[in-house]
Amino acid sequence: MHFQENTGQADAASPRSFVQVVGAAILDSLDRPSKLLAARRSAPVALAGLWEFPGGKVEPGEECTQALHRELAEELGIRTALGVEVTGPLAQGWPLNDSAAMRVWLAEVTGGTPEPLEDHNELRWVDLTETALMELPWIPADLPIVTALLNAVDAGRA
Repeated sequence: MHFQENTGQADAASPRSFVQVVGAAILDSLDRPSKLLAARRSAPVALAGLWEFPGGKVEPGEECTQALHRELAEELGIRTALGVEVTGPLAQGWPLNDSAAMRVWLAEVTGGTPEPLEDHNELRWVDLTETALMELPWIPADLPIVTALLNAVDAGRA
């Protein structure tokens, strides 16, 4: 898996129509990452207690990156600098279910202290290693993204 620069525009030419969701792989540093901020869901009941990348739905008229900045401010109370996108297998990113896909960007906190303000009951900085990350029970749709993130970080360290 690789990262690519992206403008944040959703691809409207795709044959399938998805609800566009955005998420952030928040790192302790975009230049020399060693930790990832994971967020534990508090709702809905089916996902409560599972870990995910924070983010949310893109609203009408929003670009993906605008939506991500808004969601991170609402959910965690932070401002971020976005890095490259963790590209998924679809034009819309990573499939979440039959009707939604998520685009994910690397990010670094530039303002505020992350707090679980909405949708989460715990945040945790986790070592950016397979052992540490796989100890968390991730939302199943986020697991391929965790793997892609690890592969790209390992490639960057080589």
